[in-house]
Amino acid sequence: MELIERVADEDNLREAFSRVRARKGAPGIDGRSIAAYQADLDRNLSELSRLLSQGRYQPPPVRRVYIPKPSGGERPLGIPTVADRVAQQAVLQVIYPLFEGTFRDCSYAFRVGRSPHDAVRKVEEYLSGNHWVVDADISDFFGSVDHSILLYDVSRVIKDRKVFLLIKRWLKSGVMEEGEIRYAMTGTPQGGVISPLLANVYLTRLDKVMEENGLKMVRYADDFVIFCRRRWQARFILELVEKVMVKLRLELHPEKTKVVNGHRDGFTFLGYRFIRGYKSPRPESVDAFRDKVRHVTRRQQPKKLEMVIADLNPIIRGWGNYYKHGDTKTLFRSLDKWIRMRLRCFLEKKRAHYHQNQRLPNYLFVRAGLVSLSDLKLALAPCDGATVKDSRIRENRTCG
Repeated sequence: MELIERVADEDNLREAFSRVRARKGAPGIDGRSIAAYQADLDRNLSELSRLLSQGRYQPPPVRRVYIPKPSGGERPLGIPTVADRVAQQAVLQVIYPLFEGTFRDCSYAFRVGRSPHDAVRKVEEYLSGNHWVVDADISDFFGSVDHSILLYDVSRVIKDRKVFLLIKRWLKSGVMEEGEIRYAMTGTPQGGVISPLLANVYLTRLDKVMEENGLKMVRYADDFVIFCRRRWQARFILELVEKVMVKLRLELHPEKTKVVNGHRDGFTFLGYRFIRGYKSPRPESVDAFRDKVRHVTRRQQPKKLEMVIADLNPIIRGWGNYYKHGDTKTLFRSLDKWIRMRLRCFLEKKRAHYHQNQRLPNYLFVRAGLVSLSDLKLALAPCDGATVKDSRIRENRTCG
């Protein structure tokens, strides 16, 4: 069976739609929602299968939106139509195994069986005895990918002409913004289902050079750090990375790329701040978490406590489950106390006061189902036979 036939297979398309539906997402330029596409799913998938198998599928432009960046400013994001997301997912399901064997061990993003926490653990491993770090940042990576280089690397793996041309069309499909369609000569559409795979394909060239030189690198998408024992080695490595960037027609960010002593000066990677043998959430992440909690627990809203906690729990779980792997015991305890204070202020519709702790004890929030950051941490690594229930009992005996 040819590659395009596997892509266009209706069972493959149905699985692709299930994954697109699970990720949810907004409509593309056609305004068609996932629910609307699902309402006539059999006919939609049959038509998509026909166009793909005949090589006649033409990806529409993506809808451009902007989302705020944690560090300030905005990041452009392209939203494909639902049908296009299904098509991209269907291609991804078929071609990903072909590329997986070409990826290097230092690459952690968008790969089956690998996670950001795996990358963080590898960083800790490399830091032991390798305190000098090349902390690199590529300027506008997704907007700077050279199409000719990327398509050449894709063609070395994908021999089916229809699938290859389909990938090329996605790179050239354009962006609709303010009613106008703009076509870019470089870049991959951020927000596209297949873009993460193409990013890994492109940066595998960097991975190979680092591996051939025996260097200890950890890369997660376009974010990477390299470790060595001596400062002069780090400077040499940075020069080597710059040469690779020239060949890839990319640029390192002049201010964000630097050589640092990872133990003394510290550095940030995947949201964690590494310094003096510890890792913890970077301050900007803590501030962003607090802002979300403030919004959900604002005093002047006509909701019951249980409703506010229901909105709050997913935020606590999401943030806590990511950062519970760090040295966060004290931070989590402090944030738990602050969250309960915010809830007390919400209930009494006024600023915090010491006597609130006695009027509204901790067990009130436990009964209402409030998730505790400390419990998430304790569930990760129980000690001395303690359980989550034990931790709640200890908290309920004190106010705070």
